[in-house]
Amino acid sequence: MRLVGDYLIPGAGDGAVVAGGAIDIDDAGRILGVGTESELGEAAGEVHRVGGLLMPGLVNAHAHGPMTLLRSAGDGMALMPWLTEAVWPREAKMTAEHAEIGATLAMCEQLLAGVTTSTEMYLFERALVAAAENTGARAQIMAGLISVVVPDEAALEARLDAIEQVRMLHHDPDSRITVGYGAHSVYDLGPDRLTRIAERAAENDIIVHVHLEETEAERNDVIAAHDRTATQLLADTGALAGRVVAAHGVWLGDEDMELLANAGASVIHCPQSNLKLGSGFARISALRHAGVRVGLGTDGAASNDNLNLWEDMRLAVLLARGAANDPGALTAVDAFALATRDGAVAGGIGDVGELRTGAWADVVRLDLDHPEFATGIEADLFNNLVWAGGRHHVTDVWVAGQRVVAGGEMTTVDAPEIYAQARTAAHELLT
Repeated sequence: MRLVGDYLIPGAGDGAVVAGGAIDIDDAGRILGVGTESELGEAAGEVHRVGGLLMPGLVNAHAHGPMTLLRSAGDGMALMPWLTEAVWPREAKMTAEHAEIGATLAMCEQLLAGVTTSTEMYLFERALVAAAENTGARAQIMAGLISVVVPDEAALEARLDAIEQVRMLHHDPDSRITVGYGAHSVYDLGPDRLTRIAERAAENDIIVHVHLEETEAERNDVIAAHDRTATQLLADTGALAGRVVAAHGVWLGDEDMELLANAGASVIHCPQSNLKLGSGFARISALRHAGVRVGLGTDGAASNDNLNLWEDMRLAVLLARGAANDPGALTAVDAFALATRDGAVAGGIGDVGELRTGAWADVVRLDLDHPEFATGIEADLFNNLVWAGGRHHVTDVWVAGQRVVAGGEMTTVDAPEIYAQARTAAHELLT
């Protein structure tokens, strides 16, 4: 199959735009070639002249899909009261069925916005797998590890064994689904449990995805309890010797950044959620300068309150420039990379976020017949895309070559039925 657009962004991080760009896709859903039609030569299969702009699917590197059922809960609360009073009481009532409905709703919302890949950190990992399989989304499932579920050593071992069973069944880098560990946080799990999680992760080269240094209170509490920062504790437990992806990183110190950089760890920036909860914002320019890999995430719909990565992409630029008092601190090309290729690399997700030979054909089409793109298409396309573009321009989405959104509508699931189910489920959790 060949897709032909009016313009194409390969997403290699260099700001390149190809006029009349085309993508050849094989039957397995991988890209055979990218370029102009004259460069690609004769098409081997059907040719679809879709026009518009073709670009890589966005990568949401930190999310909690089932929390769509808790959207906007506890507005105005700081993180810990928000969790303990607004979120956890509802989540205590959540079943696997609720989680699948919420995750399916989240994946619909993301696919319709051109987000083809998400890292989903939650319990009920089998429900998350089902949601990804049904919608056609690409999901990196970070199976939840939180103290209320693993209160002691025996419970922790049982939970790790259960996650391994799910990994054996569903983890496949050559598919749309991979599975890792979603360790809630240093302050919740403590050093002993984190040490054991790190040991198990090292045995099978498993990613550990963890909330890190999200609030000032969290940072101060950990230092008071352990005389170490949470990042230093991660190093002490051996976790940083493996593959660590840290969400938030709002209150990281310079020494923490150096530790993460030297370990090859990543930080996922969640600007909209951090601002909504009054947590602050991560020093993205400093992280990048220190050599830390950075991606972009929405966090959950209860603290964002949408899964529209376009807004976080734009906000990331604004915050970086405002914090540095420098309009060049982060460019539009940089921001686009955070939401695509860099997010995939930071999250440990292979062969996505870029349109290149051998990568997955996760492709998004944007309609350029809008006021925002009426001028400056070629000269300022990246600037228009980041500053004026958004999910309302997305018309079609392919994941591994499968068209999951066509003409702005889901093709894989009955979206109105999902919305109805989610409405019922949200009321059940509230009552």
